[in-house]
Amino acid sequence: MVTTAPGEDRSPALALVNTRRVAADDLATPALAAAWLGAHGLTAEVPDTAALSRLTDLREAIRELLRSPDAAAVSTVNAAARADGAALALTWRDGPVREWVSTRPGSLDAAVATLARDAIEVVSGELGPLVRPCEAHGCIRYYIREHARRRWCSTTCGDRVRAARHQRLVVEQREGTS
Repeated sequence: MVTTAPGEDRSPALALVNTRRVAADDLATPALAAAWLGAHGLTAEVPDTAALSRLTDLREAIRELLRSPDAAAVSTVNAAARADGAALALTWRDGPVREWVSTRPGSLDAAVATLARDAIEVVSGELGPLVRPCEAHGCIRYYIREHARRRWCSTTCGDRVRAARHQRLVVEQREGTS
């Protein structure tokens, strides 16, 4: 079971980036991609590999935005954000809420645009400076660093780092007494 990284519950774009890990890809097939979108409230059909490619290309562009953005990544995310012809609307839930309303709800265009707009909000908003790559060797996930001492995306990564450090110390002590 894969644990979520801190911040994935607040940002579907961050959750999208973390669908690719060293040994797994949650978007490996159109069916897996459609299931992932549904699990994140973005109901959309992913009918073929071309549609899947739109989603995985967006994932890589967002990853690039989080790492060190280049013009191609910015262009890809901006194009995806415009994919569904959405408009900013005011809704009322215990007070005013602004949200993007798609002209094509339930479509892959709407899902891709929602993820891209979230990525833009994260990168340009207050969460942007808090997004960090996991420091565990071999981990490629990102997380929102909400505590100054946090360095890993999960307790699993933290445990792996601590176990490796302990093993290194044991070996050094053994070599020092030999």
